[in-house]
Amino acid sequence: MHELKADSDEMHAPTYAGRSFSHEVPKHHLPARGMSADAAYQLVHDELNLDGNPSLNLASFVTSWMEPQADRLAQETIAKNLIDQDEYPQTEAVHQRVVSMIGRLFHAPAHGTPTGTATIGSSEAIMLGMLAHKRSWQRRREAADLPSDRPNMVIGADVHTCWEKFARYFEVEARVVPMEAGRYTIAAEQVEPLLDERTIAVAGLLGTTFTGQMDDLESINELLARVESERELHIPLHIDAASGGFIVPFSQPDLRWDFRLSQVRSINVSNHKFGLVYPGMGTIVFRDSSDLPQELVFHINYLGGDMPNYSLNFSRPSNSVVLQYFNFLRLGREGYTKIVGNLLSNAKALAAKLRDIDGLDLINDGSTFPVVVLRATEPQAADLDRLSHLLRERGWIVPAYTLPANAENVSVLRMVVKENFSRDMVDMLSNDLRDALQVLRKQATDYPHRPRRRPHC
Repeated sequence: MHELKADSDEMHAPTYAGRSFSHEVPKHHLPARGMSADAAYQLVHDELNLDGNPSLNLASFVTSWMEPQADRLAQETIAKNLIDQDEYPQTEAVHQRVVSMIGRLFHAPAHGTPTGTATIGSSEAIMLGMLAHKRSWQRRREAADLPSDRPNMVIGADVHTCWEKFARYFEVEARVVPMEAGRYTIAAEQVEPLLDERTIAVAGLLGTTFTGQMDDLESINELLARVESERELHIPLHIDAASGGFIVPFSQPDLRWDFRLSQVRSINVSNHKFGLVYPGMGTIVFRDSSDLPQELVFHINYLGGDMPNYSLNFSRPSNSVVLQYFNFLRLGREGYTKIVGNLLSNAKALAAKLRDIDGLDLINDGSTFPVVVLRATEPQAADLDRLSHLLRERGWIVPAYTLPANAENVSVLRMVVKENFSRDMVDMLSNDLRDALQVLRKQATDYPHRPRRRPHC
């Protein structure tokens, strides 16, 4: 949320010696009169030059480059509303194909009736998945004449903030497994004490937000299977594959993390990450239609024919779905495998360059996911906040942050290697990081008692 500048008199002053417009233009209220399209474009274009360079943004997982043909398709389909299935039936057919391809990539069982939908990123996908599990749990409790209040879910402290949003927005207790120094993921050992008859689901991560690692999904699956067998508690396992869902199927196809695990009932993925599609698109896939209570599916007809809809949002862009279909056709399994192999190769090359830098220690070396994470071995000797700001002066966007409880004393730098990050950029970033560390060390020597500067927000 942003505070309204209701009393602001800030103005855009004329630029280019008044060639485009000669009058001041208010910034925070609607101008009395307009300007030419060219002038409006130039004004906005110039102001956005102050943004960071997406090609140097290693903070974000989100795709920042697609091929020119994809850009053309995006422009051609920008006016189509995905929700309007009656008006745009072929776009809906493409939507169904994309969801089916993703479900089959995740080994959705052929003998059942797997189902799913595209979403506005993984945040919506996670909320839809957990809403379904919450409602299914409530209906099971009601059928057994048991209380259906006070639901809970078990998550690790390594989850994305959207999980906390779900818990707060939809009134589900979040039972959080804290991190520990040296352990930044979760396994069955940490999950088991938190389970009870009010647990609607357990979240397992295929690629964590903080350190780019993977929870021990097989052990959690075995735990939930045993709990169902011994205690007759049906607790689904939801896999948050936002970051890893388009990595592991191509880098480790035999790794069992998806619907090949018996208790996995739903999976979300962020297509706008390593699905290589512009933001924002995600997908939620359920193992079987029985995992999605039909009371949550709305049937609408005021745009034309009957259109079943399961979403938090109504209107949504169709071009991201079309672009995902383009990439599936363009790349195929072989193409994705080559790109993922290149991502991991560049990530490991970056980790190798950074491994021997005094004062820094690798938490994640990019071997499983294209994410490299460093911590300072001696925080006083390597202030990661200041290191991040020095890298920003060279154009690199590399975030520094502290880990969640109980590892909040650990500060890290995280670098996400994407398709546009070349081996030359590996060399440039590693050299700039070494130079920035030298600057920090010189400052520490020259000004040993200077108070630490607070990082900018």
